Amino acid sequence: MVGVPDGDASKFEDAWSCGTRHQGIETLMLLRDEVEMLRRVPIFSRIAPAKLKLLAFTSDRMTYKAGQDLFHQGDVGDAAYVVLSGTADVVVASPAGEIKVADVEPNSIVGEIAILCDVSRTATVRATSSLEVLRISKEHFLKLLSDFPEMAVEIMRVLADRLNHTTAELTAARAAKQPQMAQ
Repeated sequence: MVGVPDGDASKFEDAWSCGTRHQGIETLMLLRDEVEMLRRVPIFSRIAPAKLKLLAFTSDRMTYKAGQDLFHQGDVGDAAYVVLSGTADVVVASPAGEIKVADVEPNSIVGEIAILCDVSRTATVRATSSLEVLRISKEHFLKLLSDFPEMAVEIMRVLADRLNHTTAELTAARAAKQPQMAQ
């Protein structure tokens, strides 16, 4: 387990005491739930609980109804979203209309590509059911990466898996378009 740098622990304690003073026991319970949910996300699984508490405290818990968009293709990438519950589709605009390119389920993260590559959103993410997420600002996400380089390795694994999946789908689609060779 990775330790929390001394400075981070005191920042957390300051933020924690300020938040609990104003919002009480409900905040404590929500924060504890959010930390447990973050630990289930592969890229956060090795992060110390105290750091996850700070991340959860500085993140925004948001809900979306089925059909609502978290963000749109082309938007500025200002945050990543951890899916706590519910499902969503990742869709990309094309000349033929929207194309669904992926499903999003609990314990996954979306929106990180725009943050990491400092580019506009590459797709739209649309809730397909009631969806609850933690919105992590770009600033906090990048700070977490700098504090925990091993998290970057987990992100690379997730992105490599997505690339592998996309390559397989592209290969299958192109193969289907090519005329069958006579045998």
